[in-house]
Formats: sequence, C-alpha cells, structure tokens
Amino acid sequence: MKSLKYFLLASMTIGLSSCDEFLKEEPKSFLSEEQYYKTQTDAINAVNAVYFLLNSGGSSVQTPYNTLFNTGMNMASDDEDPGPGATNADVRSLSVLAHSSSNLRIYEIWQQHYAAIKKANVALEKIPAIEFDNALKERLLAETKFLRALYYFNVVRLYGDVPLIVEYQKYVNANDYEIAKSPSADVYKQIEKDLTEAAAVLPATYASPNVGRATAGAAKALLAKVYLTKASLPLNISAHYADAVKKAEEALSAADGGTGNYGYDLVSNYAEVFLPAFKNNKEHIFSAQFKSNSLNQGNNEFPRSILSGIPGLTGNYAHMVRYYTQGNDKFFSIYKLFRPDDKRRNVTFVRNFTSPSNGRKYALPIANTAVPNDSTPFWNKWLDPASLAVTNQSAANVPIIRYAELLLIHAEAENEANGPTAKAYKSLNKIRTRAGLPNLTPGLTKDQFRDSVYLDRRLELTYEYQRWFDLIRQKDADGKSTFVRNQQKVGKTNAAEKHRLYPIPQSEIDNNKLLVQNPGFE
Repeated sequence: MKSLKYFLLASMTIGLSSCDEFLKEEPKSFLSEEQYYKTQTDAINAVNAVYFLLNSGGSSVQTPYNTLFNTGMNMASDDEDPGPGATNADVRSLSVLAHSSSNLRIYEIWQQHYAAIKKANVALEKIPAIEFDNALKERLLAETKFLRALYYFNVVRLYGDVPLIVEYQKYVNANDYEIAKSPSADVYKQIEKDLTEAAAVLPATYASPNVGRATAGAAKALLAKVYLTKASLPLNISAHYADAVKKAEEALSAADGGTGNYGYDLVSNYAEVFLPAFKNNKEHIFSAQFKSNSLNQGNNEFPRSILSGIPGLTGNYAHMVRYYTQGNDKFFSIYKLFRPDDKRRNVTFVRNFTSPSNGRKYALPIANTAVPNDSTPFWNKWLDPASLAVTNQSAANVPIIRYAELLLIHAEAENEANGPTAKAYKSLNKIRTRAGLPNLTPGLTKDQFRDSVYLDRRLELTYEYQRWFDLIRQKDADGKSTFVRNQQKVGKTNAAEKHRLYPIPQSEIDNNKLLVQNPGFE
C-alpha cells in the first residue's frame, strides 16, 4: 500500500506551491466532480483517499493511527500518561478523565472518522458508473466497504449511538445535513453488512505494490472482533461469542484449528512484528502503512517516547507509562506486569537510549525505595533502527489487527461460549509460547481463564491503540463492568461510568440540532 498517499500528497504540494499566483489570476480551468470520476485511475485514487485518513499526517497533523489515537484515547487509559513533552491542555485533561465535550482531541477523532466515511460514500457512489475492468472495480468497492466498516467500528465504540450515513451527501440546504443519531445496534448491523460483503470479494493476498490493502482474511478477522465486541459490554449480546469463534476460525490457519487459507501465523521473534525491516509479514492481517522521511509518510510516534535532550536523537518524551501505587511500590506501571522472562517486555520498552553522537547511554532513574536502582521504562514499539539519524518519524507500521490478536479473540470468545476448552487453551498458549512463558495452568475456571486472556491482551497489544477499547468492554465474574475499578486502581479518581463513552463534540451539536449529547456530558 506504499503508493496510497503519493497522488494526494503530490496534488496538495502542487496546489500549495502556486498559491500566490492563484490569488493573482483568474483560473484557466476547473475540473468538476462530473469530469473527475471517469477513469480507472480516478477510481483507484478515490479509494486511496479513504485509506489516506488512517495514517496521513506530518509534524502538525494527527490522524487516528498516526498519533491521534494516542493523544486522544490511550492517554485516557490505565497504561499511559502524557509525559513532560505533552503540553496540550486537552490531552492532559483527557488523561485524568476531566475532559468535556469541547475537548479538541475528541472532536478531531470524530471529524476525521466522518471525513473518511464521507470519502468512502463518495467512492461507493461514483465508482460503479466508471467503465473499467469489472474484477478490479468489485475489489475497490469491497476495499471501501472494509474501510467504512473499520471507521464506523471505531466511532460506535467511542461515542455509542451516532449518525449512520451510508450515502454521498451533496445537499444544497444546510438543514439537510442535520442527521439524528442511529442506535448503535443499527450501526453495527451496517458494519457487519459491509464486512461480510467485503470478505466475499476481496483477495487473500496482493502482489507489490498493493501489499497492505484490505484482504478477505482481514475482513473476517475484523468481523470476529466486531462480534466479540457486541458480545461484551455494553451491548452484552452473548450469542455473538459463538459468532466470534466461527468467524475467527474462518481466518485462523489450519494448524491453529481454523479453515483459513491466508498464510497467517505468528512470527517467531516478537520484535519482528514491529521492526520496519519485517513489515507486512505473516502476522500482519491489516496495518496502517508508513514510510519514513518521505513526503511526511512516517509514523510520528517514534520521537514521542524518546527522552529529550539526548545528543543526536530527536525526542520530546511526550508519552510515558502511567505510574501508580501497588503495595510499597509507588512507581508501579504496566512494565512491572510483565514477568522478567517475558520476551515481549524488552521489545515493548527500553530502559535507556544510546546517543549516536557520543555513544553514551541516557536513562531516567527513579527514587524508588521499594525497588532500588529503579529507572523509567520508555515505550519502544515504533523504533526504527534504520532511521536513528533522523528520529522525527519512523517507517514502522501500526497493526490494526494482527494474528496474535485473532488468536486472543478466539481464546476469549471460545471461553465465554463454551468454557476454557482445549481450543481456547491452544490459542492462548500459542501467544504465551512465543513470549517465552509456560503454558497456562490447566483446569482453570471460566472466570480465571477470562482474567488470563485479559492480562495477555493487555501485555501483547499494549501501545497499539487497543487498551481503551478493552477497558470499556471488559467485565468481571459477575458480568459487571471493570472500567471504573481499573481506572481508579491506577489513581484516576475521576473515573465514572459516563466516561465509557466520549461526549459528542460540542461543535457538532451546535451545528446539528438533531444531535443529543451523551449522558453525563449535557
């Protein structure tokens, strides 16, 4: 998918470079909408534009899978905090759950998702009328449905009932754009429809330069996650656990008890999941694609977790672990939830940085009487060893769904549907084996197995924009939400049930009198 951004960025560059002259002269020509959507290239560019909002960005722009989900979502969780370099007031208020409906990050997440949904609706309306290869046309439409489903899946989880728009809006009157919320059940129904139709058309794999585009396996894996989410809180439709198992097994490889023929598997070395040299490997089901230091196509998370002031490294230490008290340790964090022999720990974190200028190591000691010689763990998943000379961005892809998560979805859903069966153990133990951990204790109860899956999800997927979505859906043995309890455990005393949904951005309510604010944010 490395070519997805080129056309749009080039067009933007051309337009900006001639801005002064444009203001001085009458335009010589104008390409109307009716003139544009005419060729196969136009169709491809229309779909590329839908991908574009997954990860486009630059030094001044955040998009969902390029920093925005961190500053606008992960900071609100129990694993992360804004570091010294995160000075934005909206980010800091969100991190302590003191946010309001005017929070800029909450608005940006909403706005960018609906901008992408609009682009998807345009593509779905315009492409069918363009004359070109029918197989390619059907594939492009299926890719667009997959992406629209993904964007709506994020929005419905974050905001609950939301406007469901599935047609290209080209109204004249402003009032026509005022659309009421649809029940989340209806939004999920559309998500399922889009993913089911996409899975029936999309290919299993792509050749270069299209590697990274949505596949049939990705549609099935994401649908399994949708079913797991619907079976969890707040919808709590327990029958969907069985649906999640079934759909997960359609994507799982035969060696793991599935019927999928997509070539998915875990890579043996956990570090290779994230290192740019191994991107789009057999574990990556669908990822946001990045290319470092080229037309602002890099992953801008890279410098945000690097300690500032290190000669030769560009870092502002904006993202740090969340510290809280556990026992006598006042500097407990997710780092210490990993066992010392867990191979994931030293990939997910580093304890020091080596200056490429002077070769010295730089760390940040903690005056922790409970743990002598304790020091700060820094997030490390988006490290780009090939770009240490220019660390303002990274070529590391961001997994949106990978095979490890598919195994975890399968294990959790199977346990909830049928108890801790051999199938559930097999899927979870495969994750643990790769991490260098022993198999899970045999004979666990359903509740004990659930807790084990939850912990391994937290450790396996940390810093991958997953934790918040898990916090708001997970439950205890009595079927009650653990959200408030987990947040207050790490010192977020403001946490309340209302925070499981984001408020509808106030600017949207101001512009759309049919929108109703979420409870607790009125």
